[in-house]
Amino acid sequence: MRIVFRCDPALAAHLPRPQPARAALPNWVRAMQPRAFSPVHGQEVRTVKQCPPFIDAMTYGFVMPLPCDVTVTDGALSWHWDVPVPSVHAHPRSPISFHVPEQALGTPLYAAGQVLVKFNSFWTIELEPGWSLFATHPVNRADLPFRLLTGLVDSDRFSDVGILFPAMWTDPGFSGTLPRGTPVAQCFAVPRTVPDLVFESFSPEAAARYDATADALLSTPGVYRRRFRARRSRTERSAEGGGVEP
Repeated sequence: MRIVFRCDPALAAHLPRPQPARAALPNWVRAMQPRAFSPVHGQEVRTVKQCPPFIDAMTYGFVMPLPCDVTVTDGALSWHWDVPVPSVHAHPRSPISFHVPEQALGTPLYAAGQVLVKFNSFWTIELEPGWSLFATHPVNRADLPFRLLTGLVDSDRFSDVGILFPAMWTDPGFSGTLPRGTPVAQCFAVPRTVPDLVFESFSPEAAARYDATADALLSTPGVYRRRFRARRSRTERSAEGGGVEP
């Protein structure tokens, strides 16, 4: 998959670039311990740092970065971003804009008097024919004070302007700065095809494989990682940080 990002030439030297999600793992993943004591079990148990699906989901695709520091004080968002005037007259100048609450009326996202934050993108995204862009909240990032709305864009056809990423602000008590480069969206290229759903009962051979695999998973740590997980490159393994069971 070849993904092409383009930006206004006047801003090229001022924008953080989208990056592979594996390079944007939060510090808490790298710092967390692979095991923790469980009072329920009376012994140490493996943490999610040793759960490949948890980590792999966080390292999949690419992330779109916040282009500048955004300060939050008493619920107000502000920024100082001194960049050249874009050469394209219709190009956004602000890193953030808003949706009025009524645009979410009738959905669980609606809250009277609460706008939806909209992260403006300064990069266009072009995918190969037949592929769409699935954009969602950065995976497992409940630490961020917003929650991105999930969307699907046919970016093989719609690639002349940047995609806007709307989000609910979920932490009204947040005060501080979202630093430049904070992931605001995690994106995956997905094929634009409808899958065939096939339903079958276990054959005797499938039932035997089920029991054998389940027994192995229950009796031996790391079975999925060693036997089933697709091999990762050294770069990907390094991005996850230490402490992940091999």
